[in-house]
Amino acid sequence: MSTDVPDALDNLSPAQRQVLVALKRAGEASADELAAALGITASGVRQHLAALRSAGIVECRQERGRPGRPVDLYHGTELAEVMVPKTSGALILELLEVIEDEDPELLLRLFQQRQKRRVKDVQDQLRGKDLAARVAGLAKILDDEGYLSAFEELADNTFQITLHNCAIWGVASRYPQACSSELDFLREVLPEANVERINHKIAGAHVCGYQIELTDTNLNSHR
Repeated sequence: MSTDVPDALDNLSPAQRQVLVALKRAGEASADELAAALGITASGVRQHLAALRSAGIVECRQERGRPGRPVDLYHGTELAEVMVPKTSGALILELLEVIEDEDPELLLRLFQQRQKRRVKDVQDQLRGKDLAARVAGLAKILDDEGYLSAFEELADNTFQITLHNCAIWGVASRYPQACSSELDFLREVLPEANVERINHKIAGAHVCGYQIELTDTNLNSHR
């Protein structure tokens, strides 16, 4: 896949972009489900999905086993990953490749330094809050960064963050260090919790998901 932002994404209508964002937040959904979420007609959603499919931004599969006819379920392709945010991904990848060629250890240190800066910045923003408030705040920060994140409380002291978009897809699909540093970042920001990745886009899932469970009650109001 080219690392340049495709022209098709630049040419999306506001309605098509709205459908695509809703689809990415759902991970996978039918036209009827998207219509219900957006408050528009299913026929209108299907028209937008058809245009997105023609552009290679959306794919469809049929799910059988439900009552009635098979249901068409839609999900975003790799092209959709660069929709939010729009960045100069090609230049970033080119610079990383130069660094890797010149000094592979420097590339690793670069990811480590980025992680340290992000950890400090986020910890400063979430300081003094309990775990639930910090997980919700962390999800909001990630959403602002373009990950289309969602926060859910599963049970007492157990939470889930779901990332419907990968804001660093071009880098993450080329450098595994980027994905491992994202997981390490969450673990450092939430040291009193056990953080596990339960879904992974790189492995073929439609979302990246992280389950967070409090393990040290003494740290629940962290620093």
